[in-house]
Amino acid sequence: MNEPFVLFSTSHLLALLLLVVASLLLYVFRHSLRHRPLGRSIVRYTLAGLLATSEAVLDIWNIIEGAWSPKYTLPLELCSLTLLLSIIMLLTKNRLLYGILFFAGIGGAFQALITPNLGYAFPHIRFYQFFTAHILIILASLYMTWIENYKPTWRSIGITMIFLNLAALLVGITDHYLGANYMFLMHKPSTASILDFLGPYPVYLLAEEGIALLIFIIMQILFFVLPGKIFRAGKSRSHSAI
Repeated sequence: MNEPFVLFSTSHLLALLLLVVASLLLYVFRHSLRHRPLGRSIVRYTLAGLLATSEAVLDIWNIIEGAWSPKYTLPLELCSLTLLLSIIMLLTKNRLLYGILFFAGIGGAFQALITPNLGYAFPHIRFYQFFTAHILIILASLYMTWIENYKPTWRSIGITMIFLNLAALLVGITDHYLGANYMFLMHKPSTASILDFLGPYPVYLLAEEGIALLIFIIMQILFFVLPGKIFRAGKSRSHSAI
């Protein structure tokens, strides 16, 4: 019998630590990789390959277990969509996709990592697949930011909100016809999540909109606005000292 996943258990915390370590390594070696085209290509294609592998592993496991169903296992969750789009972004270096995935990919995957909708504990294959996939979604956008030197704009936040609402509309239609609950548009997940604090259906859907927008604005400020101001202030002091 499979052990149920326990929120903030040792294995959960170690998985979160892995995200932190992997992100720090990517940041520490950013300058080195920027000046090594071959190294950049290896990291970029490796991330894309691992993302594709993680999705394939999930589909194969569902088929083997007899759990595959259009009602439950189509890639229509937000993180499934951003995973597939992250592969395309890495392969094509598409700036429009980057602007969307920096916010929707990192924001969505990070929330999923904090409160996983997961029924299997370590060392089940679904535990490995879930955390690997979501960590890679975040690393894909961080790679494009720190290594390829891409930067989203304030306009990217608006485009991301449009993308999320269009995706919700299309997925919501699919949910209606399949009797499914992709993106939790029909009801909350059975496991603990941030949605538990956002009110009943459909109030939590509207609250999600506001929270997403707020998170995207905070991300833009923390990743780009404040570092830019600190850099300019430091540069100004250096010139003044000369």
